[in-house]
Amino acid sequence: MNSVLLLPNIMVVFIMIQPQKRELVRKLLDACLGRVVELKHDLVNIDLMEFSYNDDVVERLRLTPMDTELRIPRYFLREREQELEFRKRTMNEILIKLGWLEEHALEEPLTEIEAIRLLQMHERARQGRLRAHFMKEIRKEKGKAEERSEKERTDSGLMAAMKIQKMWRGHTARRITRRRKMDEMILIGMVPPPAAVLKERAEKLEKHNEHDVRRRHVAQQTYAAQFEARQVAIQEEIRQKHGATMKEDIADEIRAWIKDCYDKTGKLPDFPSEDQGGSLHIFSRPGTESEHSRSSARSSKESRKTKDKSKSPARSGDLNVNENQEDDVNFQPAVSVCLPDIRAEIEYFNDTWRDKDETGILSQAAYEDMIYAEKYQEVELEFRRAVDDVMRQEIELLQTMVGKKVKKSNKKTRRSGKKSKKKKEKDLTPDRSTESLYEELVTNGIIRKYPELNLKQFLGDKALTARNGTNPSPGDIRQILVEYCILPLGSEAIHSCTPLIRSVLLAGPRGSGKKALLHAICTEVGAVLFDLTPANIVGKYPGKSGLIMLIHLVLKVSRLLQPAVIYMGDAERPFMKKIPKTDRTDPKRLKKDLPKMIKNIATEDRVIFVGTSNLPWEADQKLLQSVYNRFIYIPRPDYGAMSHAWKTLLHKYSGGISNLDTSAMAKISDGYTIGAIDACLREVMTCKRKLQLRSQPLTNAELINVLCTRDPVYREEEEAFESWWSKTPLGRRRQRFLELEEERLIEEQAQQAKQGNGNKKKGMN
Repeated sequence: MNSVLLLPNIMVVFIMIQPQKRELVRKLLDACLGRVVELKHDLVNIDLMEFSYNDDVVERLRLTPMDTELRIPRYFLREREQELEFRKRTMNEILIKLGWLEEHALEEPLTEIEAIRLLQMHERARQGRLRAHFMKEIRKEKGKAEERSEKERTDSGLMAAMKIQKMWRGHTARRITRRRKMDEMILIGMVPPPAAVLKERAEKLEKHNEHDVRRRHVAQQTYAAQFEARQVAIQEEIRQKHGATMKEDIADEIRAWIKDCYDKTGKLPDFPSEDQGGSLHIFSRPGTESEHSRSSARSSKESRKTKDKSKSPARSGDLNVNENQEDDVNFQPAVSVCLPDIRAEIEYFNDTWRDKDETGILSQAAYEDMIYAEKYQEVELEFRRAVDDVMRQEIELLQTMVGKKVKKSNKKTRRSGKKSKKKKEKDLTPDRSTESLYEELVTNGIIRKYPELNLKQFLGDKALTARNGTNPSPGDIRQILVEYCILPLGSEAIHSCTPLIRSVLLAGPRGSGKKALLHAICTEVGAVLFDLTPANIVGKYPGKSGLIMLIHLVLKVSRLLQPAVIYMGDAERPFMKKIPKTDRTDPKRLKKDLPKMIKNIATEDRVIFVGTSNLPWEADQKLLQSVYNRFIYIPRPDYGAMSHAWKTLLHKYSGGISNLDTSAMAKISDGYTIGAIDACLREVMTCKRKLQLRSQPLTNAELINVLCTRDPVYREEEEAFESWWSKTPLGRRRQRFLELEEERLIEEQAQQAKQGNGNKKKGMN
């Protein structure tokens, strides 16, 4: 678990410019994140729970649960910035062409003369209204003056002035006192600063950081382009200068080896095939090392990595906890694919960078000696393959001359394991471009535009103490979605070395944030969203042939535009036993094809199927579990999450003006979801009500009256969710484990009682 807990410290890296260091850090970061995901899958099999709580480890390392929360790397989106911008622009153009999106016309800027005329018009109108008001007041004063005497008028004016002065001084004193009290509360952290102040500070900080980050990113791109150009130039230079000599030396070495073997055995040796490594396989044997085959630090690192991987069996690509497995007390974790990469990168760092003297080197350009060594090795391997082909032909000629039957050595090595019976999927649209398929799916509403939400907008912290599988905190849900969905989708390197999860089901009451989490997953990795909700595909691609075409298009375009998320709302409806007669969406249309569709998601595809459900127990559980690999339950929020949500949302809608008691509201709203709270605040905090907040503060009664019109999450619904989760494969395995544990404790207690009775009898005798 150390890699999990120390990962935030690894990820806090300043913006590095040197291209060769960035390459090393990137590979190490991908390997560490992949190792975290591997450990997560091992912990799920140990704890028999989707959520892992390691309080003793966190306490020993003096960390808080918030410190262990994974950060999503920024390069997931930054490296695809141009691609995502082009895709967004393309979708907007298609939607505007269809009339589903309004194109905002650009307002023409005013000329200087038009601006002056507009100001003059408004100023003259203001002066006219002011003059009319003054004349009205003068007429009123004249009428009053005629009715009063001079003395009375003087006394009443003095008293009025004194009263105004008294009230004004009291008002200013109270305002200054309130302001000082508010400043003191802000200083000690009891009250958040006003929204305007926070916005100003955030904009100032963001502007400063954005300028610095943009400057460094431009420098990164510049140095990376120079690095690539130098690699190409140095590789071509090595080919021209050393190509001929390199070929001759390799050929002389191989001929010397052939002569030596012939002198010792009297037979011509069999030359290794290309799959076996060619002449490198010869000189990698003990005692046959070649001067030109001695690898550099980088190539030795690769050989160590390959050696480590060949020693250990490959990690299963598809880890499915839905399979019935016997609970083994002596659990053996799966063999890691990422650890050899981590070790190899660390060894490469120790060999290359640890003792490298960079004193006084202010330039962050690439080191040409390292480029030369790496490219020299690549060119040597390239020429060695060409020389190997020539040597095979020479050996065949020699064998023919000495009268020996030619033995084909270039036969492919026999592969172990069963042959794959999976047929290659037939392409139903071979002549169509990706752009036309994308436009067709957008036009039919299958590819949808989604709101951009960050995962941190799912409000709530990680659990401070251990919980069970049906009561996770919002932070735990964020963490598991990062590990199951975001990291494998965001990086091809992480996806290739971690267990494959093809599908995830998010289950929870209405308003618990399932769709917001879906949009957050898509936003964090820049994925394309395919919507296969029964209500969305009704009337589209009719008939059996149309359904086959729909599934083919979704799978093909999702592979072409990776990463991709295929979404199905109301995921229980295709597998319901009885469909209501009023339902016209034909939800069972995809019932037979969904399991096949999930199986067709290959190991190399960065595609995930995400379903959401409010009533998962209404589906046939066997069919539901054949489609989804993971089941994540999102419960109603507890008091801590609810209190945090009230504070955050109230500050967002009121601009920090309201001083409502959020702790009382969190207690009153126990049983409601955060979605219900957000809808309640949107309904109450209208534009007119926001303008009245200074004179009429927001009260609890206003919110309670609106909140009472919404349905809470009743206890019966929570019990139904808990009962459903206990019937999932992981829930059944955990229930079985708890039963065995309880039986073991009862047996131990019985044995202890029996031993105690035996000791008493001995004492009596």
